[in-house]
Amino acid sequence: MERESMEFDVLIVGGGPAGLAAALRLKQLADAKGRELSICLIEKGAEIGAHSLSGAVLDPRSLNELIPDWKEKGAPLSTQVSEDRFLFLTADGAHRTPNFLLPECFTNHGNYIIRLGHLTKWLGEQCEAAGIEVYPGFAAAEILYDDNGAVKGVATGDMGLNRDGTPGPQHQPGMELHARYTLFAEGCRGHLGKILEARFNLREGADPQTYGIGIKELWEIKPEQHVPGLVMHTAGWPLDAATYGGSFMYHLEDNLVAIGFVVGLNYSNPYLSPYEEFQRYKTHPEIRRFLDGGKRLSYGARALTAGGLQSLPKTTFPGGALIGDDAGYLNASRIKGIHAAIKSGMLAAEAAFEAVAAERQRDELSAYPEAFRSSWLHEELHRARNFKPLMKKGLYMGSLLFGIDQIVFRGKAPWTLHNTADHQYLKKAAECTPIDYPKPDGVLTFDRLSSVFLSNTNHEEEQPCHLQLRDPAAAIRINLEQYDSPEQRYCPAGVYEIVRDGEGGAARLQINAQNCVHCKTCDIKDPTQNINWVVPQGGEGPIYQGM
Repeated sequence: MERESMEFDVLIVGGGPAGLAAALRLKQLADAKGRELSICLIEKGAEIGAHSLSGAVLDPRSLNELIPDWKEKGAPLSTQVSEDRFLFLTADGAHRTPNFLLPECFTNHGNYIIRLGHLTKWLGEQCEAAGIEVYPGFAAAEILYDDNGAVKGVATGDMGLNRDGTPGPQHQPGMELHARYTLFAEGCRGHLGKILEARFNLREGADPQTYGIGIKELWEIKPEQHVPGLVMHTAGWPLDAATYGGSFMYHLEDNLVAIGFVVGLNYSNPYLSPYEEFQRYKTHPEIRRFLDGGKRLSYGARALTAGGLQSLPKTTFPGGALIGDDAGYLNASRIKGIHAAIKSGMLAAEAAFEAVAAERQRDELSAYPEAFRSSWLHEELHRARNFKPLMKKGLYMGSLLFGIDQIVFRGKAPWTLHNTADHQYLKKAAECTPIDYPKPDGVLTFDRLSSVFLSNTNHEEEQPCHLQLRDPAAAIRINLEQYDSPEQRYCPAGVYEIVRDGEGGAARLQINAQNCVHCKTCDIKDPTQNINWVVPQGGEGPIYQGM
């Protein structure tokens, strides 16, 4: 069956803060100039906000630029930060860092604690009210190119395929969406972004991107334990001093607390489980005192970019651009990326509008990276550029050196340190000590499958598996035999499982793709880069409730 096609001036792939900001900025510019502009935004989640997950503390700087009257328009920013706390945890104690010793990046005066799903839903409503075509439930599965090799749009995935890829009885072919310019806003480790980086050699001269995995729960706690506006971060226990990571606890309104744990994916021990480290962290006396008597409401996980300025790829190519976390604009030292995503979307939108207004088509939007280099976002990322490389030196030495970098040099040291790909750090199992994690108690700590249930994740089981192995034999020959199958532990959703057919039978890797929460960790951390994450059918995956 032939695919139908639609034509637009600008197509945006992804309904997170970067994509929605780009769409709104395009419409604002078009309205200001009295020009008709066809804008289409597609989102793989079942609804706008369904796949949005972040801590999250929002620096409102870019939102102020995009929608100056956001308060009057009812933006869901209701909890302003009232207090910062930073703790170094030991197994049974905690040491609080005085606020006057904290680098500026760890202070949050003037910021807001938000639920990203609520913000993206609200931004989507602003887009629809402005007349922008917004289509949730449509997953971009393929990049389309014109005769000159420029990107001319995307095709959405077929629906109703059998496991072997053949059309099933309910088969519906995807649709081709063509545009003068296509902006890719898929979020961290976008699967089309990877293809674009390879095809157009966008990483030439850039460091490899580095990542963390963030695991989050939303709790309702007792009123007497709730401190509205409190932002608390910790480092140290339960991770060892050589492993990068830390926690966040953000007190929202209505006795709600967002609590989460981030582990840098450059860890070396294949026995480490970020999910289990998070569960163990909640048992610390300084943490459980907030959660005792409370109720866990939601769960989710997502990879996040952490490489900073030196890991940004070239962001433009003929016919389009990468924006938001698809490029990697997150500021890891601040643990913030939403404001950066919004700003990058605005900058790309301004370049795309200028090109369309000049009747150009599918050339490079060179005005976008030029505008970035002269923006406050570039200045902010430049100040923070050495954070992740310094933290690879260990918790205490890294913290000391980064403090010197920020307080003494003000982020302007005359050197830039470099990043290495995360999967290269994993050691062989024989070189490491297994970690004995305690069993969940079902009250404060939980198993993975009950957590996935809270993420409202759903996939049609009969479709082709969206977690592809480039070499299926390598899962046993290399991952199991050399690394004891670390995918069983780094996946926060129980997707990967080593099973044996009968007693003493041959081992095989079972992929429970229906559990996948689309975090992309497997695509990043696999030691041989054997796992390739591609989109399932549109509308599938988690449906986060304001995460």
